[in-house]
Amino acid sequence: MSRVCSITGKKAMVGNNVSHSHRKTKRTFSVNLIKKRFFVPEENQWVTLKISASALKTINRKGISAVLKEARANGMELK
Repeated sequence: MSRVCSITGKKAMVGNNVSHSHRKTKRTFSVNLIKKRFFVPEENQWVTLKISASALKTINRKGISAVLKEARANGMELK
């Protein structure tokens, strides 16, 4: 499974390591991902998601049901 957020679609970005002498080498900026289980009362089941820390804050603010409904409307494949 790739390192992509299930809710926001965030994935690793590419940039440069810049040394003191300004030599540049490629590097990746990884996403802060968390594997988390949520209970969805409307479906009466547990859902395991790999989400970013910012998506976790969004779920805490809006609620898991609203976020899953929104993600499914945007075309995300979730169980």
